[in-house]
Amino acid sequence: MTQANSSMQTPYHQLTSEDRGQIQALHDQGYLQAAIARKLGYHRSTICRELKRGRVRQRDSNYLFYYCYLAHTAQIYHEKSRARCYNHNLLHKDATFFRLLNRHFKASFNATSIDEFVGRFKLIHPHFHCPSTPTVYRYIDQGLLRIKNVDLPMKLRRQQRKHHGNGHAPYHKRLGPSIANRPQEVVHRKVPFHWEGDLVKGVRRKNQPALMTLTERKTRFEIVAMIPDYHASTCLNTLQGIIDQHPKWFKSITFDNGSEFSTLTKIKGAAIYYAHPYSPWERGSNEQCNSLLRRFFPKGKSMHNKTNNYVQRAMNAINEKPRKLLHYCTAQELFYKTLAS
Repeated sequence: MTQANSSMQTPYHQLTSEDRGQIQALHDQGYLQAAIARKLGYHRSTICRELKRGRVRQRDSNYLFYYCYLAHTAQIYHEKSRARCYNHNLLHKDATFFRLLNRHFKASFNATSIDEFVGRFKLIHPHFHCPSTPTVYRYIDQGLLRIKNVDLPMKLRRQQRKHHGNGHAPYHKRLGPSIANRPQEVVHRKVPFHWEGDLVKGVRRKNQPALMTLTERKTRFEIVAMIPDYHASTCLNTLQGIIDQHPKWFKSITFDNGSEFSTLTKIKGAAIYYAHPYSPWERGSNEQCNSLLRRFFPKGKSMHNKTNNYVQRAMNAINEKPRKLLHYCTAQELFYKTLAS
């Protein structure tokens, strides 16, 4: 045997009942452990351990005790051992977890993923046993829970097609100071009260209602306000009203380069910056929150029938959503903790 062949390892697999029968027959014939291992294709240590585990005390015809290996007894020992180590019936063992899971994902206003719920449960209830995220998804796919895949919009969300515009020339005019002129503290996410903003539109007509969204960069806290239309003057008045209501919350706000934000340089109480055209990653936190809002405000559907109470509940669902990025804390918890510090 060459050096290369002698160093090769056989893939690991457990002994079967047929293997144990062959081990008993060869052992009774006087074969040594090494010879049994070569014949069956197992490591010598595997055979050695198996002979010890399946050793049974018997009496001979002279009523004297002796020890021998019995395959049937060894198989019973193996099955009992496997029954003890396998985790059966998690639905009963983790009943508290699954009861809260079913209740949470059946709620109308919910923006949480399965992984976020699992991480939050471990954070709040460290003394309760909690199944892993893949286990929960497997139980859902097997139909063992009351929640279905349709209750998990993030799992079923189709890839959105890129919007190609409506035939008009894109708006490239520089509206004000770009993000290249922002101070370093604005870019650093460890400094609080710097925001990103945008509009979430149902129907792309300026006389239609829309949502103004503001996302705090450090904590991802979200402010959502319904506006009757998205003319530049409406956006200016709405934003100024939000800043006046919470003057200590805002140091700077970065918007995209849309024409509806053309008059925001008149804002008092916060520095206004503009991202480069077609550069949504420069306002990544806000874009992520906007995608979460789309569950409650689908694209292409008018917002005329949405009330302020509906908007408030959708905003609360996002702010109360535990996030892996925040170590499964919520944006609301971290934002108010920042205000108190």
